[in-house]
Amino acid sequence: MILVIDVGNTNMTLGVYEGETLKATFRLMTQTPHTSDEYGMMIRQLLQNHDIDSQMLSGSIVASVVPAVMHALLGAITRYTSTRPLIVGPGVKTGIRITTEDPRAIGADRIVDAVAAYEKYGGPVLVLDFGTATTYDLITADGCFTAGITAPGIRISSEALWTRTAKLPDIEIRMPKSILAQETVSSMQAGLMYGQIGQTEYIIDRVRKESGLQDMKVVATGGLGRLIAEKTEKIDIYDPTLTLEGLRLIYEKNARKTA
Repeated sequence: MILVIDVGNTNMTLGVYEGETLKATFRLMTQTPHTSDEYGMMIRQLLQNHDIDSQMLSGSIVASVVPAVMHALLGAITRYTSTRPLIVGPGVKTGIRITTEDPRAIGADRIVDAVAAYEKYGGPVLVLDFGTATTYDLITADGCFTAGITAPGIRISSEALWTRTAKLPDIEIRMPKSILAQETVSSMQAGLMYGQIGQTEYIIDRVRKESGLQDMKVVATGGLGRLIAEKTEKIDIYDPTLTLEGLRLIYEKNARKTA
């Protein structure tokens, strides 16, 4: 079994794979600082809650966009699971060739999503990840990460509304009954959700037009991706475990490389 960890700006998503089967998933908040021992105890307890002994793990892999947590997290993994984590970054075999102007600037999470989408669904494929930011990444038929678009995520937009205005409240992010809102909360929800749908559809259409890849698949992931995917026909597939799958695939590619 292997432990896979995606460290995002808001949450840390962990999964345990036995072969190609995802046995368990759980989350920790990224923005709450912890020591390596605290991380280790939390990971060990979460594993135990799923009847998994941490010493049964044969390997681990981490993709992170939050450097500040890495020292403590890696120390916890090494000490409490007795594995030496593979860190997604330069020098790690992914099967994806990055052809953007500055390949080192591409976030590890985006590379992981690209690997999973390309391996599972083929190319060309546009990968949408509805996280803290909303990202759109284009992978060609021959496996080149060729372009990426970054926009504020739905939660960032929501926080901007209620923190930067005097009378607008913090709201639940969900789809309202109608875009024809008649009070403040549903008005904000309509603007956020339908605004995100409109942005998503426009960017997908624009990418198709400028790339000429009319046959590209569109794959979405991320916590809020399901809400958007349900309301537009522009998204072909919603895959909630895409990032974890990508981590597993990268781990296996590198395990074969060093075997």
